[in-house]
Amino acid sequence: MAGTTEGVALEGSMAPLHTSWRKLMMWVFIVVDGLMFAGFLASYGFHRLANANWPAQDEIFSLSFIAVMTFVLISSSATMASAVLAARNGSPVVTRFIWLTALGGILFLSMQVVEWSHLIHEGVRLYANPWGDALFGAYFFLITGFHGSHVLSGVILLIIVAVRSMKGRATPEGVELVGLYWHFVDLVWIFIFTFFYLI
Repeated sequence: MAGTTEGVALEGSMAPLHTSWRKLMMWVFIVVDGLMFAGFLASYGFHRLANANWPAQDEIFSLSFIAVMTFVLISSSATMASAVLAARNGSPVVTRFIWLTALGGILFLSMQVVEWSHLIHEGVRLYANPWGDALFGAYFFLITGFHGSHVLSGVILLIIVAVRSMKGRATPEGVELVGLYWHFVDLVWIFIFTFFYLI
């Protein structure tokens, strides 16, 4: 009886908060990473407010182009949600939605390469900015580059899960974990888009 009780206790300890360890660790990662992005954006906001020579966004960025980038990423979040729902229901369309999500990420990264190339051509560097304070370039490349690395990681994960799904080896939880990460990446971009490009 004691052995049975210990087994139950051990089994219960393997699922804190009624969730799997994998999902719990993903949430821990999201919270920690979210705080890091929040720190970057807070630092950016402080330096921008403290500097009268900060460049105006409409003089540097093509806001319509950035809006299209944002639309692409948000649309990929919708296809990811559809993939998670399809995985839960055991639907065969899950693979298609995962590939569509990966395609959205690739399109977003391609557009970001265009944006970076344009600004580098205009003279923006980590240490220089032709429109004003040099810190603008540092914050731009740091924040958008850090986010871009997350998108790239997400695309790689999506491709892996899509291939596993084609082979019938992807689990609903595996698709959901990638979905959590992808939604987090999309949410972070909404904050970057708002605070860096709009306000």
